Amino acid sequence: MAKLSNSIEEFLNELIEEANGALEIQRSKISDHFNCAPSQINYVLTTRFTPYKGYYVESRRGGGGFIRIVKVEFQDHEKSLDLFRDFIGDSITKDKADLLIKELRRRDFISSREAELIRVSLSDRSLSLSDNRNILRANILKNILLVIFS
Repeated sequence: MAKLSNSIEEFLNELIEEANGALEIQRSKISDHFNCAPSQINYVLTTRFTPYKGYYVESRRGGGGFIRIVKVEFQDHEKSLDLFRDFIGDSITKDKADLLIKELRRRDFISSREAELIRVSLSDRSLSLSDNRNILRANILKNILLVIFS
Protein backbone atom coordinates (compact mmCIF):
# COMPACT_ATOMS: atom_id res chain seq x y z
CA MET A 1 0.00 0.00 0.00
CA ALA A 2 2.91 2.39 0.72
CA LYS A 3 4.19 1.92 -2.81
CA LEU A 4 0.77 2.86 -4.23
CA SER A 5 0.53 5.88 -1.93
CA ASN A 6 4.01 6.99 -3.00
CA SER A 7 3.05 6.62 -6.68
CA ILE A 8 -0.15 8.62 -6.21
CA GLU A 9 1.75 11.34 -4.33
CA GLU A 10 4.41 11.54 -7.04
CA PHE A 11 1.75 11.64 -9.78
CA LEU A 12 -0.15 14.46 -8.06
CA ASN A 13 3.03 16.44 -7.42
CA GLU A 14 3.92 16.20 -11.11
CA LEU A 15 0.44 17.44 -12.07
CA ILE A 16 0.67 20.28 -9.54
CA GLU A 17 4.04 21.29 -10.97
CA GLU A 18 2.67 21.22 -14.53
CA ALA A 19 -0.31 23.32 -13.39
CA ASN A 20 1.97 25.98 -11.84
CA GLY A 21 1.10 25.11 -8.25
CA ALA A 22 -2.69 24.75 -8.41
CA LEU A 23 -4.48 21.61 -9.57
CA GLU A 24 -8.15 20.79 -9.88
CA ILE A 25 -8.97 17.21 -10.81
CA GLN A 26 -11.67 14.59 -10.29
CA ARG A 27 -10.91 12.08 -7.57
CA SER A 28 -12.43 9.33 -9.73
CA LYS A 29 -9.99 10.05 -12.58
CA ILE A 30 -7.06 9.54 -10.22
CA SER A 31 -8.52 6.36 -8.77
CA ASP A 32 -9.23 5.07 -12.31
CA HIS A 33 -5.66 5.88 -13.35
CA PHE A 34 -4.27 3.85 -10.44
CA ASN A 35 -7.07 1.26 -10.42
CA CYS A 36 -7.74 1.87 -6.73
CA ALA A 37 -10.61 2.95 -4.49
CA PRO A 38 -11.28 6.68 -4.06
CA SER A 39 -10.62 6.18 -0.34
CA GLN A 40 -6.97 5.50 -1.24
CA ILE A 41 -6.84 8.94 -2.87
CA ASN A 42 -8.37 10.45 0.28
CA TYR A 43 -5.70 8.74 2.37
CA VAL A 44 -2.91 10.22 0.25
CA LEU A 45 -4.49 13.68 0.37
CA THR A 46 -4.87 13.67 4.15
CA THR A 47 -1.40 12.28 4.90
CA ARG A 48 0.83 13.67 2.14
CA PHE A 49 -0.78 16.99 1.16
CA THR A 50 -1.13 18.70 4.52
CA PRO A 51 -0.94 22.38 5.45
CA TYR A 52 2.33 22.02 7.33
CA LYS A 53 3.85 20.49 4.20
CA GLY A 54 2.72 23.52 2.25
CA TYR A 55 -0.52 22.36 0.63
CA TYR A 56 -4.05 23.61 0.76
CA VAL A 57 -6.57 20.93 -0.24
CA GLU A 58 -10.22 21.54 -0.96
CA SER A 59 -12.44 18.55 -1.59
CA ARG A 60 -15.93 18.66 -3.07
CA ARG A 61 -18.26 15.69 -2.87
CA GLY A 62 -20.72 14.98 -5.65
CA GLY A 63 -20.41 16.13 -9.23
CA GLY A 64 -17.51 13.78 -9.79
CA GLY A 65 -15.75 14.52 -6.52
CA PHE A 66 -13.43 17.31 -7.58
CA ILE A 67 -10.36 18.06 -5.51
CA ARG A 68 -8.29 21.20 -5.62
CA ILE A 69 -4.69 21.16 -4.41
CA VAL A 70 -2.71 24.37 -4.10
CA LYS A 71 0.99 24.36 -3.24
CA VAL A 72 1.73 27.30 -0.99
CA GLU A 73 5.16 28.85 -1.31
CA PHE A 74 6.77 29.63 2.01
CA GLN A 75 8.49 32.82 0.85
CA ASP A 76 5.44 34.78 1.99
CA HIS A 77 5.95 34.72 5.75
CA GLU A 78 2.48 36.03 6.56
CA LYS A 79 0.80 33.26 4.55
CA SER A 80 3.17 30.71 6.06
CA LEU A 81 2.30 31.86 9.56
CA ASP A 82 -1.43 31.66 8.79
CA LEU A 83 -1.02 28.19 7.30
CA PHE A 84 0.85 26.87 10.34
CA ARG A 85 -1.58 28.55 12.77
CA ASP A 86 -4.51 26.92 11.00
CA PHE A 87 -2.76 23.56 11.26
CA ILE A 88 -2.19 24.05 15.00
CA GLY A 89 -5.71 25.21 15.80
CA ASP A 90 -6.70 25.61 19.46
CA SER A 91 -4.74 22.56 20.57
CA ILE A 92 -2.09 20.25 19.18
CA THR A 93 -0.74 16.87 20.21
CA LYS A 94 2.95 16.23 20.77
CA ASP A 95 3.11 14.06 17.63
CA LYS A 96 1.55 16.74 15.42
CA ALA A 97 3.81 19.38 16.95
CA ASP A 98 6.82 17.17 16.18
CA LEU A 99 5.69 16.91 12.54
CA LEU A 100 5.41 20.68 12.30
CA ILE A 101 8.84 21.18 13.89
CA LYS A 102 10.32 18.66 11.47
CA GLU A 103 8.82 20.58 8.53
CA LEU A 104 10.14 23.91 9.86
CA ARG A 105 13.59 22.31 10.06
CA ARG A 106 13.33 20.74 6.61
CA ARG A 107 12.55 24.14 5.13
CA ASP A 108 15.47 25.73 7.02
CA PHE A 109 13.28 28.07 9.06
CA ILE A 110 15.04 26.76 12.17
CA SER A 111 18.36 25.06 12.92
CA SER A 112 18.68 21.49 14.21
CA ARG A 113 19.47 22.81 17.66
CA GLU A 114 16.46 25.14 17.65
CA ALA A 115 14.26 22.25 16.52
CA GLU A 116 15.46 20.12 19.42
CA LEU A 117 14.96 22.95 21.93
CA ILE A 118 11.41 23.54 20.68
CA ARG A 119 10.66 19.80 20.68
CA VAL A 120 11.86 19.41 24.28
CA SER A 121 9.98 22.50 25.48
CA LEU A 122 6.74 21.16 23.95
CA SER A 123 7.14 17.60 25.21
CA ASP A 124 4.57 15.99 27.49
CA ARG A 125 7.25 15.83 30.18
CA SER A 126 7.84 19.60 30.04
CA LEU A 127 4.11 20.29 30.15
CA SER A 128 3.32 17.60 32.75
CA LEU A 129 1.84 20.02 35.31
CA SER A 130 -0.85 21.21 32.92
CA ASP A 131 -4.17 19.40 32.56
CA ASN A 132 -4.59 21.18 29.22
CA ARG A 133 -1.15 20.43 27.79
CA ASN A 134 -2.36 20.28 24.15
CA ILE A 135 -3.90 23.75 24.46
CA LEU A 136 -0.80 25.08 26.22
CA ARG A 137 1.42 23.43 23.57
CA ALA A 138 -0.59 25.13 20.80
CA ASN A 139 -0.26 28.55 22.45
CA ILE A 140 3.49 28.15 22.96
CA LEU A 141 4.00 26.93 19.40
CA LYS A 142 2.00 29.82 17.93
CA ASN A 143 4.17 32.28 19.87
CA ILE A 144 7.33 30.55 18.65
CA LEU A 145 6.04 30.84 15.08
CA LEU A 146 5.50 34.58 15.56
CA VAL A 147 9.21 34.92 16.37
CA ILE A 148 10.29 32.67 13.48
CA PHE A 149 8.20 34.55 10.92
CA SER A 150 8.81 38.10 12.18
